[in-house]
Amino acid sequence: MKNNKIKILDWYIIKKYIGTYFFTILIAVVIIIIFDISEKIEKFVDHQAPIDGIIFDYYCGFIPWILNSFCPLFVFISAIFFTSKLAQNSEIIAMLSGGISMKRILAPYMASAAFIAAFTMFLGMVVIPPANKVRLDFENKYVRQKDAVSSQRNIHYQVAPGEFVYVEQFSTWSNTSYKFTIEKIEDNELVSKISAESAAWDTTFNGWKLNNYFERDFYGESETVEIAPVKDTVINLVADDFYRRKNYVESISQRQLNKYIKLQKMRGDSAIKLSLIEKHNRIAMPFSAFILSVIAVSLSSRKKRGGLGINIGIGLALSFIYILFMRFSQMFVLTDTLPVVLAIWLPNIVFALIAFLLYKIAPK
Repeated sequence: MKNNKIKILDWYIIKKYIGTYFFTILIAVVIIIIFDISEKIEKFVDHQAPIDGIIFDYYCGFIPWILNSFCPLFVFISAIFFTSKLAQNSEIIAMLSGGISMKRILAPYMASAAFIAAFTMFLGMVVIPPANKVRLDFENKYVRQKDAVSSQRNIHYQVAPGEFVYVEQFSTWSNTSYKFTIEKIEDNELVSKISAESAAWDTTFNGWKLNNYFERDFYGESETVEIAPVKDTVINLVADDFYRRKNYVESISQRQLNKYIKLQKMRGDSAIKLSLIEKHNRIAMPFSAFILSVIAVSLSSRKKRGGLGINIGIGLALSFIYILFMRFSQMFVLTDTLPVVLAIWLPNIVFALIAFLLYKIAPK
């Protein structure tokens, strides 16, 4: 009989927790969308954004992104709100008096956190990347209009082991690289150097058309020279590489992200830090549901004079501190202060210690 009561209690907590979580999401999303529309409505009108594009291209991608970005906030608020109501109604006291330990009470919360973590991970790895691609393209066209970016300068890439490309300037108007150089190095010695005044991207063969081509091949103390007005070449570098936004990694799947990180490592691309941050965030963020649930229950399981208001205030403060901590941890990566794995998981490590301490002093 006792086991059945515990199972009923488990399902009661799980349904209430998850139900409160999705209700919190619904309210927050409606408020955020209202503010976002009020901020961007003039740009939508000025740039003649279509209504169906605003709804399906922009907001259908914006909503999952918001859910994922503010997952800690939604977890904290829903767990604290529901648990505070249990405490105010003396239900937590009744459970403890009935011989149910705090550890046992936490079990359905952890089951709920597992569901939320799986839901958030599914969003981050499956739903958000393709939705972000559509959303970001829409933003660039109708909100930010970054199509007007005309050029990039002083670009260095390693396109293959020992093969390096330098571009002094790339024009997005004409898909043309200027002062284009390819150097091949073997055993720390330069064995070949190709120079061109310009290199235009040609979609007919997915390669570069080099103008005023000049190649030098070195063989010990001798060398050969080849000169041509125009020459076609194909290398592991395409025009799209020059268009990739900083948030490009947010719009690719986990498999594509891992592949892209390998490419960046080979190229020596400094933007790899952003890719590594995105990769580890997709796992660290969902995992926070377990830690924040323990903190929320430990804080709100004691009946307080201020009732729900104080607990919700504490929950909001802690959730914003956690989100802010996550942003600062990314700065530790970008400034080479900490290794990426330690930096991204540092908020979870610190808050896990806080959760342990709060659990120890929670009512038993």
